[in-house]
Amino acid sequence: MIESRADREQLEEQTLAPYAAFSGRSRGRFYQESKASRRADFQRDCDRIINSRCFRRLEYKTQVFVIGTQDHYRTRLTHTMEMTQVARTLARALRVNEDLAAAISLAHDIGHSPFGHSGERALDKLMADHGGFDHNLQSLRWVEELEETYPEFNGLNLTWEVRAGLCKHLSKTPGVELDGHPLGPWQMVEGQIADVADDISYHAHDAEDGLDAGLITLDQLRELDIWRLAEKRVFDTIPNCDEQRLRYSTVRMMFTLQVEDVLTQAAERLNAWNPQHFKDVMDAPDRLVAFSPAFTDLLKPYRSFLFEKMYFHPEVANAGDHAVRLMTRLFEYYLAHPEDLGEKAKKRLESQGLHRTVCDYVAGCTDRYAFEECQKYQLTEPQV
Repeated sequence: MIESRADREQLEEQTLAPYAAFSGRSRGRFYQESKASRRADFQRDCDRIINSRCFRRLEYKTQVFVIGTQDHYRTRLTHTMEMTQVARTLARALRVNEDLAAAISLAHDIGHSPFGHSGERALDKLMADHGGFDHNLQSLRWVEELEETYPEFNGLNLTWEVRAGLCKHLSKTPGVELDGHPLGPWQMVEGQIADVADDISYHAHDAEDGLDAGLITLDQLRELDIWRLAEKRVFDTIPNCDEQRLRYSTVRMMFTLQVEDVLTQAAERLNAWNPQHFKDVMDAPDRLVAFSPAFTDLLKPYRSFLFEKMYFHPEVANAGDHAVRLMTRLFEYYLAHPEDLGEKAKKRLESQGLHRTVCDYVAGCTDRYAFEECQKYQLTEPQV
């Protein structure tokens, strides 16, 4: 028997927890559309995001290491894929909407600038007098306005729940609303899941990339309680694991330990608060999906280690600084020569203004395209 959208919505009603976001009860889309015959609304959102141009560009955007320096390092796309799988695991275990958690995860970084967080900071500085730049809000901007593939509307016309999930920073602002509905003070469970899945993913995979790059060593990681705990769990299961496979197994165990802690903590908080609607989750006295205080303390020195030894390592910092200098020159070039923007961008100049249009265009660049544009307009630095 082929499942219909109505069948899927009924199954959600029968199996999901009362505090989940149900596809059949969605607050809808900004532009009215007929329902799909087979797909529930949040599944349809996942499909729209994956098939969008802004999502495909994540393949060539930096996670930590600038694109092209090594084939196996994570990119924004592979990070997004890993994060989405973690989010699905958490959502299924907590009996909430997997498709919604996945859609928020898939879209969370599509507004990210090229060259990672260094690029984001540079754009924010360049836009200081014109509203600033935040990649979370830029992701919302892409799905609401900038993507131009549907004949009936701009953007992807995603459901309210997905767009609300992209507003994790805005949700902390008292009284803030989206389409007339409050965004906070806390996010829905699915939004909280996507947020913590982001942390879980980079806590694990950034260490693996750092080891592959030779920026950190196993001996350094073994000085950290969280790594020793993960490694011991591996040894308890596979006592004869060789060094190479032990490293990969420990990274996978880092995922497992974090997921286990979040699920245990979430179960305790959900049982204590006993929400009966997703709005109850948003009105809770505290966040319901998070690491436990003890595990948070375990992660603090590990995160400090990653910042000191990886993110601020001279090799990473120098590559990032070089890339950002190029991106800054490209931004300033487009300000002076808006005629060289893409055709779609030029059409937005009148409505969006010069700075915001240039910001949108540069933020949408992949690392590779930004480099190519700098070479095209002779903005690259001379070889020393």
